[in-house]
Amino acid sequence: VFDRKYLFCTIPSEGNVIYLTFDDGPVQEVTPGVLSILKERNIKATFFCVGENVKKQPDLYAEVAGAGHTIGNHTFHHLNGWKTPPAEYFEDVRRCEAYFKTTLFRPPYGKFTPSQYFLLQKQYRIILWSVLSGDYHKGITKERCLENVVTHAKSGSIVVFHDNLKAKENLFYALPRF
Repeated sequence: VFDRKYLFCTIPSEGNVIYLTFDDGPVQEVTPGVLSILKERNIKATFFCVGENVKKQPDLYAEVAGAGHTIGNHTFHHLNGWKTPPAEYFEDVRRCEAYFKTTLFRPPYGKFTPSQYFLLQKQYRIILWSVLSGDYHKGITKERCLENVVTHAKSGSIVVFHDNLKAKENLFYALPRF
């Protein structure tokens, strides 16, 4: 049984609050542009970072964290939990701790097994989402990406964008308009 004090798809909120999140970075060709858009609008977000990318881009990671954004763990190698044995998966999650500490975790692809959940919930609050932008999907236009988030986001929603190369075109169209 998934315990709601460790697993979140929405966050009940007073007023009109949306939780903006980014997965997969930091990536030099994308993350600085995201940071610029957020800074222009005085918005704080949560970045679920891939440890391998943080290792490759420590200065860019420091820029994200230094700007006051929240950081979450997204595994070291962006592993699919359905295709990875629990012990190996958990070790990959823990490997990120050499580069940053956090109590937040988001499974890549939103996929993890009950046994992985059991191990993770002891150390992390697992943050899923209620609105997936689809920015990474080749079959989704930039207009449709924007429509996805505008149509479905409401107070308490956790919205996912991606600061990776696959999402770049849709992201840079949809994010500032959203």
